[in-house]
Amino acid sequence: MIPPAPPTAPRIAAPCFREALRFWLKLGFISFGGPTGQIAIMHAELVERRRWISEERFLHALNYCMLLPGPEAQQLCIYVGWLLHGTWGGIVAGTFFVIPSIFVLITLSWLYMTFGTLAAVAALFYGLKAAVLAIVAAAVIRIGQRALKNEVMASLAGLAFVGLHVLKIPFPVIIVSAGVIGFFGGKFWPGKFYVIKGHGDGGGALISDDHPPAEHTLPSGVRAAKVLAVCLTLWSVPLLTLAWWQEGEPVFFQQAVFFSKAAMVTFGGAYAVLPYIAQAAVETYHWLQPGQMIDGLGLAETTPGPLIMVVAFVAYVGAWTQASGMSPAVAGLLGALVATYFTFLPCFLWIFLGAPYIEQTRGNVRLSATLSAITAAVVGVVLNLAVFFGEHVLFPQPWRIDLVAATLAAVAFIGLWRLKWEVLYVVLGGAAVGLLYKLLIMS
Repeated sequence: MIPPAPPTAPRIAAPCFREALRFWLKLGFISFGGPTGQIAIMHAELVERRRWISEERFLHALNYCMLLPGPEAQQLCIYVGWLLHGTWGGIVAGTFFVIPSIFVLITLSWLYMTFGTLAAVAALFYGLKAAVLAIVAAAVIRIGQRALKNEVMASLAGLAFVGLHVLKIPFPVIIVSAGVIGFFGGKFWPGKFYVIKGHGDGGGALISDDHPPAEHTLPSGVRAAKVLAVCLTLWSVPLLTLAWWQEGEPVFFQQAVFFSKAAMVTFGGAYAVLPYIAQAAVETYHWLQPGQMIDGLGLAETTPGPLIMVVAFVAYVGAWTQASGMSPAVAGLLGALVATYFTFLPCFLWIFLGAPYIEQTRGNVRLSATLSAITAAVVGVVLNLAVFFGEHVLFPQPWRIDLVAATLAAVAFIGLWRLKWEVLYVVLGGAAVGLLYKLLIMS
């Protein structure tokens, strides 16, 4: 007698566009915690609670997004929105993921530039810097535990750190080299390179391998050509307009070009992008000072949405100080909007152009091996960022450690790593303690 088949979970009902829109709007307001926290929130909501997408399909989409330049959490939103409701679903998901943080961060940037010289505000950012240092240090360990499964992956991370911090090799060269190593390593030594793998069944999810793909997810050369043409138009027309308008005062055009380039060549998420942006903004364009860059990251950590929104702060400060012929606040607002637009536009291109083809590669060992190598290199990149922040926070003067900042950073790190404090509360708590300490020593 043949035993009966085990019962399967009923397939979840498809959400209507309005229901999905409400969810993406909600996500835009609750997506704190940087890329790791945001991906965890999406996993809990989309995979576990709503079952709109299976574990396996979620991880496959995430793997692709981590291979792309730009913020992987926002790209994952676009990907899932596209799977659910096509192009407009992806547009709505990706846009609402960043809208709340745009306006919050612009407001905070204005407050920073208006009152940043006051003692109370300076004290506030004193504590923020120490908290940010702890967050970045925790990110090194968190990503490392996931990515450095063997001695090969650990070696790639170490080489990436040495290449960036000691040899000053350009960041894109580090990431591309890691990808090439992973691609060939997956062919000749898969046991060492195929270390990031998806798992899990459909579990009755709306989008899973148990069901045929939707028509809009199938590759189409005509559709790809349309996507490319539309995105190139949306990029080139504003850029040429800024070039014509800013012929004599090129700060906005410079920002459009720089953030377009940053969006195209920076891999590994926000923590990996920051060293590249910080170096150019501080040393090449002189838009802001090293301490201001850390302050901007602290502001971005307090807002929902992707951490890469720190670009809005960078552009705000740069336009505030360099643009002429308009009020600093208006210039800062325009700079922040320019940076946001040119940073996030390519994210939609990568998903709408590449996702239909990536959907056909599920289970591809070489793709996963390439991802594993890039993720290992990103560990070294984030470690370089932690060292960069540590030098400015713990040693404001050469060879003189700031014991209060070091203690605050250590407590924040223990809270994050051992006590599982939420990132938002760590940042706000660090700011409050820094403010209290500075007020006490000034009284």
